Amino acid sequence: MGLSPGREAVAKPSDFRPPNMALTTLGLALASFMQVLDTTIANVSLPAISGNLGGSANQATWVITSFAVSTAIALPLTGWLTRHFGERKLFMWSTLAFVFASFLCGIAHSMGLLVVARALQGFVAGPMYPVTQALLLSIYPPAKRGQAIALLAMVTVVAPIAGPILGGWITDNYSWEWIFFINIPIGIFASTVVGRQLKGRPERLEKPKMDYVGLATLVVGVGALQVLLDLGNDEDWFASTMIVSLAVVSAIALSVFVIWELTDKDPIVNLRLFRHRNFRSGTIAMTVAYGAFFSVGILVPLWLQRNLGYTAIWAGFATAPIGILPVILTPFVGKYANRFDLRILASFAFIAMSLTSFARSHFNLDVDFPHVALVQLFQGLGVALFFMPVLQILLSDLEPHEIAAGSGLATFVRTLGGSFAASLTTYAWSERGAVHHAHMTERVSTLDPTAMEAVAQYGGGDLQRGAAVLEKMISNQAAQLGFNEIFHLLGIIFIGVILFVWLAKPPFGAKTGGAPAGGGH
Repeated sequence: MGLSPGREAVAKPSDFRPPNMALTTLGLALASFMQVLDTTIANVSLPAISGNLGGSANQATWVITSFAVSTAIALPLTGWLTRHFGERKLFMWSTLAFVFASFLCGIAHSMGLLVVARALQGFVAGPMYPVTQALLLSIYPPAKRGQAIALLAMVTVVAPIAGPILGGWITDNYSWEWIFFINIPIGIFASTVVGRQLKGRPERLEKPKMDYVGLATLVVGVGALQVLLDLGNDEDWFASTMIVSLAVVSAIALSVFVIWELTDKDPIVNLRLFRHRNFRSGTIAMTVAYGAFFSVGILVPLWLQRNLGYTAIWAGFATAPIGILPVILTPFVGKYANRFDLRILASFAFIAMSLTSFARSHFNLDVDFPHVALVQLFQGLGVALFFMPVLQILLSDLEPHEIAAGSGLATFVRTLGGSFAASLTTYAWSERGAVHHAHMTERVSTLDPTAMEAVAQYGGGDLQRGAAVLEKMISNQAAQLGFNEIFHLLGIIFIGVILFVWLAKPPFGAKTGGAPAGGGH
C-alpha cells in the first residue's frame, strides 16, 4: 500500500535532491535520447539489413513496425509499473533491458530473430521517456522545472532528426549492427549513474492488482491498430481482408478496454486522468500538433528523395536545420518561459509552424537546397516554443504521484496520433497525386496528331521514349501538386490547434503537495 499521510508529508519524492544534479540530468537525458533515437535510426538501414539477413523489403519493414507496436502497448502501462516497482527501479531495469535487447538486435542472424528482438526493445522502451520526465520533474525545484521539461522537449525534437543521419552514416562506414551496439555503453552509463544518484529517493509504492481484462484488451486493441496503421498503405487499406479484420478486432478490443478501465476500481491504465482540464486540453493539443509535425517529418524527406532526386543522406542534411534553433533556444525557453503565459508561447509556436507549412505549399520541383533548409530552420523556431509549453500545460494540474502515469498516457496518445498522421499523410499524398495525374493525362489524346508530335519531340523523335519522358514529368508534377495541397491543409491544422491550448487554465506550474508552484499568468 502507499505511504501513510504522516510519512508522506515528511518524505516526498519532490523533496529529494541527488548529490550531483548535473550528472543525474545527463544520465536521464542520455537514456531518453537513446530511446527516442531508436525510433528512427533503423529506417535508412533497412535495405542493408534485408540484404545481409536475406529478407525481403516487406519483411524488413517489420523491424520498424514491431518496435512501434510494442512501444505503443507499453506506454500506457507506465503508471501501473511505477506504482508497483517505483520510478527509480523502473528506470534502471527498463534501461538495462533496453541495452540487452539492443545487444540481441545486433547479434541477430535472421530477420525473424531481429524482429523479435526489436519487439522486446520497443516494449522495454515504452516506460523510459515518461519515467524520465517524472524523475526530472521531481528532482528539480519548482522554479527550475521548466528547464527540465525544455531539455526533454529538445531530446524529443533532435533525436528523431539525428536518427536517420546517424543510422545512414554508421551503416555506410561500419555495418548496420552498430546502430544497435552503440546503445550498450550509453545505457549502462545512464542506468548506473541514475541508480546511484537517486538511491534513497522516497517512492510511493503500492501493490496494485493485475487488471488482466484491461491488459488483454490493450495488447490486442493497440497491437491490431498499430499494425493496421503501419501496413495499411502497402495493403491498399480496406480493400484488404487483413486490414478489415484488424480494424474490427481493434475497434472491439479498444471499446471494451475504454469501458472496462473507466469502470474498474483499480485499472491498469488510469483514463480518469482526463478529468483534469489542463491534462485533457493539453494532450489534445499535443496529439494534433505532433501529428501535423510528424507529417512534415515524414513527407519532406520522401518528397526530396522521390521527386527532387536527393539521396537519403542529403535529404537528412536538408531537413536537419529544423533542430538548430531548438538546441540554441532550449536553455532560454526553459529558464524564462514561465515569465509569460505559456498559452501565448504555444500560440506563437503554432503560428510559426503554420507559416512554414504555407511556405511549402508554394514549393515547386525547381526549389533549391538552401530554400528547403531555410524553411526547415524557421520551423525550428516554432518547435523550440512548442513542446516545453504544451508539456508543462498538460502536466500542470496532475498530482505529483500522477505525473508518471499522465506522461505515459499522453505520450501513448501522442504516439498513436503520429502513427495516424504518418499513414494518412502518405495515403493522401498518393491519392491526390493520382487525381492530379488523371486530370493532366486526360488532355493528352493519341488521336491528336499535334499532341503526338509534341510527345515524340520529348524523345528525340521516338514516340515511345517521348511518352515515357512525358509520363515521368506528369507524375512528378502531380505529386508536387498533392504535396502542396497537404501542406496547405497542415498550415490550417496548426492554426486550429491554438484553440485547444486556450481551453487550458492557468496556473501552469507543477504541483508540489497541494498548491501549484509558479506558472503562467
